[in-house]
Amino acid sequence: MFTSVLIAAISLALFWMAAFTLWWQMHAWRTPETLAATRFDPPDGGREGSFSLLLPARHEQAVLEHTIERLLESSHSRFEIIVIVGHDDPETTEVAERAAARDPRRVRVVVDTHEAKNKPKALNTALPHCTGDIVGVFDAEDQVHPALLTHVDHAFRSTGADVVQGGVQLINFHSSWYSLRNCLEYFFWFRSRLHLHAQKGFIPLGGNTVFVRTDVLREAGGWDQNCLAEDCDLGVRLSSVGKKVVVAYDSDMVTREETPDTLMSLLKQRTRWSQGFLQVYRKNDWRQLRTPGQRLLARYTLMTPFLQAFTGVVIPLNVCVALFLDVPVAIAFVTFLPLLAALVTFVFELVGLHDFGRQYGLRVRLSHYLKLIVGGPFYQVLLAGAAIRAVWREHRGRNDWELTSHVGAHLREDVPA
Repeated sequence: MFTSVLIAAISLALFWMAAFTLWWQMHAWRTPETLAATRFDPPDGGREGSFSLLLPARHEQAVLEHTIERLLESSHSRFEIIVIVGHDDPETTEVAERAAARDPRRVRVVVDTHEAKNKPKALNTALPHCTGDIVGVFDAEDQVHPALLTHVDHAFRSTGADVVQGGVQLINFHSSWYSLRNCLEYFFWFRSRLHLHAQKGFIPLGGNTVFVRTDVLREAGGWDQNCLAEDCDLGVRLSSVGKKVVVAYDSDMVTREETPDTLMSLLKQRTRWSQGFLQVYRKNDWRQLRTPGQRLLARYTLMTPFLQAFTGVVIPLNVCVALFLDVPVAIAFVTFLPLLAALVTFVFELVGLHDFGRQYGLRVRLSHYLKLIVGGPFYQVLLAGAAIRAVWREHRGRNDWELTSHVGAHLREDVPA
């Protein structure tokens, strides 16, 4: 009897978790008005602020030059690009200094001399050198739209925001079976989920295409250089003191990136994110949020990597229990509820993949839909492995930054169009 009640309780908890997550993912598509509100408003041609664009680059000589060139094409009139390189990375330094020599008025190079290097240390190294009103962060492989800064500038002026989070989108969905799911995760997160977080007053910021007023950033002490999810941490700290965050997603102006090029690289990336979320949760800054609803959302969001892993492992076990163990019919029915939620989520993902392809002019074939379905369970196993590895690393005090390599897959001409 006790076993049956326990199984039913776990099944109901999994069902509600999956249902809430799906509802939040669908936030932007609830009404046409909600969807329209997620876009940037057209710029009004008013007075322009100034930007300091931080570009941390470590072993990124393959993609850095292209990113700098794209940023220099910006239609905005007042910006500087600060490239942060390591003192022990001569190849990337050479690319950065070559770009600075071509346009010394726009491009500067700052050297990070920390022995143990990571992204937040690099960003903090550059922060004292920023002269702009607004600090923006990009990654070294980013493909940035020329009109983005103009739209972000208008968003700051028209809304009074302290932070503006733009959209980021992985593009090379065709590269591997897991790249499909990776691209869709970004699509749902930036296209929909972050808008809900901004509306609720609690938001874990994205790692790049994020813009913060320089005085607000300095007042916050910059980035936590000991945190593996420095973007999430900054968002939580700013949310906790009531700073206003505006999120805007426009498929014409998203920052385009690539998925990790190997499964091991993806595993390490997800491990870093999961461990970083765990670190942010343990710091307890989220407890300063004003309302119980915000704190509940914070708890759930920061534990999401581990809940995802738990759900992906337990749902198949629930199905096996229902099929092979002698349990009451009512209990067996309840054990199938999480599977029902998973199936509805699969349908939503299929529709989402179609919408993703349509918005970005990418040809989504039947084989891609099949890969999305078949690869789902394997992707959950990978997330579970990353979450377990994150807990193990945190327990062992392992805080080193596992760098994600970039090969420019999102820049190649063989992307289906």
